[in-house]
Amino acid sequence: MTTTIAVAGKGGTGKTTIAGLLIRYLQENKRGSVLAIDADPSSNLNAVLGLSLDGTVGDVREEMLTKVGAGSMAPGISKQDYLEYKVNEVLVEGSGVDLLAMGRPEGAGCYCAANNILRALIDRLGKDYDYVVIDNEAGLEHLSRRTTRDVDVLLAVTDPTMRGLTAAERVIELIDELKTKIGHAYLVVNRVDGDLPVAMQDEIQKLNIELLGTVPRDEELAKLDAAGRPLVEVSDDSSAYKAIKRIAERIVA
Repeated sequence: MTTTIAVAGKGGTGKTTIAGLLIRYLQENKRGSVLAIDADPSSNLNAVLGLSLDGTVGDVREEMLTKVGAGSMAPGISKQDYLEYKVNEVLVEGSGVDLLAMGRPEGAGCYCAANNILRALIDRLGKDYDYVVIDNEAGLEHLSRRTTRDVDVLLAVTDPTMRGLTAAERVIELIDELKTKIGHAYLVVNRVDGDLPVAMQDEIQKLNIELLGTVPRDEELAKLDAAGRPLVEVSDDSSAYKAIKRIAERIVA
């Protein structure tokens, strides 16, 4: 049985860091195999995980459409077989975690057929893993567009600002509009200095979502980021990682 965890929120709130440290927890605690899906067009989950990235699903889709348009598809190979081969080619295999980056959004061509095939391929690929962790773009649009798989846990990430919380609230509102079924949705507040502001606590109380935890601002993470080092190299004593472990333990429980 595959457990799918999606992380979403406004850009700049640290959702990719949250996703990366959650993946580290799953690796360290031998919870099973992990497929990380980077669904943010900026594609930087690989940097957080310390993995190389040579191509994306978006590149595969564009390449196939170019070949179809030019009539240069190899004879005897179907579009589905071609896409499956190329998706496996851009799948990055790491130690305890594999990574698939979705890459750039669709251009001006006709993408429906290619996207339908890719959606089925990615869903089938995910079934081979114990956990699928999806680092989303700012919204949740791709969950309906690029995968039909249900999401067991959705983490709506915000920083300790009202603007970030408003964006997280929009994520929560989108749940009812998705074709994808969401099992449990939680709020996570990242980069917190001390206690949450009272105004923010009051606003969270109004939301129809449980606050799963807060993650403190962590200078060790900031130093790794500034040095261009993978954030999963943060020490076990990191206050941020300790907070993520508490959050992860509640999820996998």
